[in-house]
Amino acid sequence: MPDALECPQCRLLVHSYQMEQLAAQARLHEAHGEMQEARECWLACLPLLPPQSQQAVWIRDHIHELEAGAHARGAAQPGAAPKSHWAQRLGPLGPVVLALWKFKSVLSFVAFFGVYWQMWGASFGIGFAVLILIHEMGHFIDIKRRGLPADMPMFVPGLGAYVRWNAMGVSLETRAAISLAGPLAGWFAAAICAWLWFQTHNGLWGALARTSAWLNALNLIPLWIFDGNNGIRPLNKLERVALMGVSAALGYALWDIVFALVAIGAGARLFTHDSTSEGSYPITAYFIAVLAALAMILLVVPGRGIGMP
Repeated sequence: MPDALECPQCRLLVHSYQMEQLAAQARLHEAHGEMQEARECWLACLPLLPPQSQQAVWIRDHIHELEAGAHARGAAQPGAAPKSHWAQRLGPLGPVVLALWKFKSVLSFVAFFGVYWQMWGASFGIGFAVLILIHEMGHFIDIKRRGLPADMPMFVPGLGAYVRWNAMGVSLETRAAISLAGPLAGWFAAAICAWLWFQTHNGLWGALARTSAWLNALNLIPLWIFDGNNGIRPLNKLERVALMGVSAALGYALWDIVFALVAIGAGARLFTHDSTSEGSYPITAYFIAVLAALAMILLVVPGRGIGMP
């Protein structure tokens, strides 16, 4: 409908782009201590959202927090004007620093790629860095299509990468879907590399296919900082048992420890107190499908673990 704020079937926000821009402006004002301007930007988001949506609830709560914080600062320092401390210190270098900060994601990716270039050479180093980028963009794109604010991926050389985003009180099911979007994108990258390996018989593509599939399967361990940690949260105990069984079966069939680790993690989550009573069949199917798809790559491309024989 012309006045609809969200799609009645897929629940995507109609005005997600405008809201994203307003949210970015609001966060920028908050970073500079301009709470009144930030409050106005957040208020401008509300007419673009269904009143009972989780995003709208989060924004209203955040506005109350800003108002309370502004009141407390005003009481503590009446008449005080905000000072641009760093702007005064940086002087003419301020625009340069701001430009570097704006492109920090690109700079971190260059450093990330440089480390693996030194470790494994240019060809594999480039391929490996791009595989990690595709995984993180899977998270980023899924967050953005839901109308939620997120920063571009940041890369930590030698350790990995991450996407910082604001959940705005979204459901466990949505968090899980966003977490699983990274391994799904990683599977697409691995499948393309596997296809190129079949076409060219170049061992580099086979090594990249196995690397992507294995690392994304590792990321599905439902513990700690792995994507599987959020992926398993909406599942009830029976669904967690199903995930454990499928993982164990894949580990036995492929004789690969990564699936055994996923099974062990799912088993451990049977004894935590975060399982839901209603569960989530779609997320269970999503989790198992991604895990099985990654296993298929490891089955058709020879080798063990990361790399080729």
